[in-house]
Amino acid sequence: MAGERLLLVGLGNPGAKYAGNRHNIGFMAVDAIAGRYRLAGGRSRFHGEIATGRIDDREVLALKPTTFMNDSGVAVGEAARFHKILPQDVFVFHDELDLAAGKLRVKRGGGAAGHNGLRSIDAHFANDYWRVRLGIGHPGDRRRVLGHVLDDFDAADRRWLGPLLDAVADFVPLLLAGDGPGFASKVAAALTPERPKPAKPVAAVRPEEER
Repeated sequence: MAGERLLLVGLGNPGAKYAGNRHNIGFMAVDAIAGRYRLAGGRSRFHGEIATGRIDDREVLALKPTTFMNDSGVAVGEAARFHKILPQDVFVFHDELDLAAGKLRVKRGGGAAGHNGLRSIDAHFANDYWRVRLGIGHPGDRRRVLGHVLDDFDAADRRWLGPLLDAVADFVPLLLAGDGPGFASKVAAALTPERPKPAKPVAAVRPEEER
């Protein structure tokens, strides 16, 4: 059962220099949600930017830490403790290298898997929160990882990025209700083009039927 307030967190780096980076897809997801549900933003608090409002009768706070990625846990811990929000009512949106571009996975709890933002949240707050992994793909070479995550999304990425963010915003009420699998399934279905229905076979016309 969810508490009175829910905390949505997007991970990224602050400032115009990083705004279009692959590493900032968590910020983009929270912005899409805030825009869809008209959350009131513009406040700076808890070492981050805060937007507040309601989604399906649930009071939500949307937080984008301005601490830089590696210290995201400072902002998350401060906001959650002030509002008495339990870990199971915290939803963190972040980039995932080891997931194909445009794919999404959801789980509650687990390890940081090398992600410095998650590692910071684990250290400064808790571990048992929801993680929404947004795939940005792997460049294929470990030496290119830093450049990949800190580069802007390119034209090819833009073909899946917008639809993914739209689907996340559309179906986030399911996630906030605790239905992670349902949320992930709906997002995946929204991004999968419908297969054309096979044409019905045309019956052969017998010669005697042509008269």
